[in-house]
Amino acid sequence: MKKSLAALAILAAASAAHAQQPDLHGDVGTTGAGFHATVPLGDQLNARLGLGYLGYSYNGSTREMDYRLKLKANTYDALLDWYPAKDSGFRVTAGLAFNGNKIEARGEPDASGNFTIGGNTYSAATAGTVKGKVSFNKIAPYLGLGYGSGGDREKGWSFSTDVGVLFQGSARTTLSSSGCSAGAAACSQLSADLARENRELRKEADRFRLYPVVRIGVSYKF
Repeated sequence: MKKSLAALAILAAASAAHAQQPDLHGDVGTTGAGFHATVPLGDQLNARLGLGYLGYSYNGSTREMDYRLKLKANTYDALLDWYPAKDSGFRVTAGLAFNGNKIEARGEPDASGNFTIGGNTYSAATAGTVKGKVSFNKIAPYLGLGYGSGGDREKGWSFSTDVGVLFQGSARTTLSSSGCSAGAAACSQLSADLARENRELRKEADRFRLYPVVRIGVSYKF
């Protein structure tokens, strides 16, 4: 159902784009660097199609493990902007995004070169490489506020802003080790401990179920 709604929204915006010349804005923010094409649908309604990409590495941790995390934010959205007042650039925005946001996780040993998981200590040299992945719903609703103009604006520079939330849903996580050489019993115990640690990782990742969107855009119309 969500995929059908997303397809309809994208087709509606694309049809509008054929009817009028779109206004292109380059933008940057928490969804990365990208652009949006805006087409007026009426005096107080615009359609927007856009995309953004962001790659960002940072450190994080659960109660027992430290991680090196790499966020890959990749979104394609179809949005509708409603302007409550005709002479104001203030807008209310709703829409859907194809959501490719994901996080790659790599377990980091402590200063002694060990992992401590489930109360058990494993040498990183024999435990192998601990890696995980975090993903979210592929179709994510968006709701926000902003300021901008439509595709029928006058010539010259134009600036826009968006502040909102992408509803990504609950996180899905995987966590495992590769190359364990600690012996069959120890490797089996490590797998069991990582299954429990995966639940902790999921709890931490669930903080991103509401992904904050802050964007600034700029364009020039000849």
